[in-house]
Parts: sequence; C-alpha cells; structure tokens
Amino acid sequence: MTETSAKKKYQIVDFASVPGVPCPCGTAKRAFADVEDYPATIHVTDIADDARVHYHKHHTETYYILECGPDAQMQLDDERVSIHPGVCILIPPYVRHRAIGQMKIINIVFPKFDPEDEHFD
Repeated sequence: MTETSAKKKYQIVDFASVPGVPCPCGTAKRAFADVEDYPATIHVTDIADDARVHYHKHHTETYYILECGPDAQMQLDDERVSIHPGVCILIPPYVRHRAIGQMKIINIVFPKFDPEDEHFD
C-alpha cells in the first residue's frame, strides 16, 4: 500500500485533549485549523462572564449553544436576544457581538479562524 492510499480521508478530534486558549469570549478549544481541505475551524468555547463586544471583518461565525444559564443572552449589534441550549445563531462579518452569562458553545468559523480578525470598538 502506498503512502497516499494509506492516508486517512477523515479527521477525528477529541476536544478533551485540545488545549484552551484565551479569546474575547472566554476560553476556546479550536480544531481543524491544520486540515488543508477543510475551509473552517470548529471551536468549543467556554464563555466567561466578562466576554467582550467584538466583531470580525472576514469571519462568519455560527454559535450553537450547548449549555447556559436561564438568563443567558447574546448581544448582536444593539439588540439583546435571550438564548437557551439548542439555539443556533449565524453571525456574519461586522455584526458586533458578545455572549452574556456563562455558557458553553460550539462555534463554526468560516473561513478558518485568524486572531487578526478580532476587532474592538
């Protein structure tokens, strides 16, 4: 079997083994940044109480709420929206946003996450 044919066509990530990194929202564990043929990154993020309002010029983010308190909200531009587990929010470029309250989310970022695309007013 050649090296090319032996190469796996799939990727598996165990988020329990992915180190968390600080982000404006709290702590993010990011996966698939090194997969050349995949156009996004997947993040599991623990949102802190002091999440900062920010926006992206290039990234589109999709938040899927896994866990949150009963009073959790998202600030999307000038609006606050109540959320609960199971809610999914599409956040296109230039929408200023932050999570309000502690929560755990899956964040799918297109194109791949780049820390240079985090902007603050």
